[in-house]
Amino acid sequence: MELNGVPLHPLVVHAVVVLGPLAALTGLAYAFVPRWRWLLRWPLVVLAVVTAVAALLAVAAGEDLLAARPELAPLVEEHEEWGEWLRSVAAIYAVVSLVAAWALGGTSALASGKGARETRFGIPVAGILVVAAVGLLVLLFLAGDSGSRAVWG
Repeated sequence: MELNGVPLHPLVVHAVVVLGPLAALTGLAYAFVPRWRWLLRWPLVVLAVVTAVAALLAVAAGEDLLAARPELAPLVEEHEEWGEWLRSVAAIYAVVSLVAAWALGGTSALASGKGARETRFGIPVAGILVVAAVGLLVLLFLAGDSGSRAVWG
């Protein structure tokens, strides 16, 4: 996959590198600061889903790049493994974010408080959201670090 002759992988990776940490930090804020939930609900869901799609596209573009340049295989083996883990965790994080947006209430921007609700799953869902956000951050670092080492040594 290419865009104007440039391999798509390094282009899409930048979306993951920028949006992934934003999604994870938004999830942490959503879990720990209930009064911000009304504001962060949709940004959390959108960032998580876009990050998951970008990670999926980055892996596909990376596999395509590796098929076109098989001599890179020994250099990117570790990066490829972390990227596949990142793809899976980003997809899981998107699902967890959707569940958290549904299950976690918080004060509403409306003076009446309408729309604010807390399900009985609130605390476990917040805990799972935190674990998933930290996992996403760790895998972003590991995949990015191994990729930069493969490129720059």
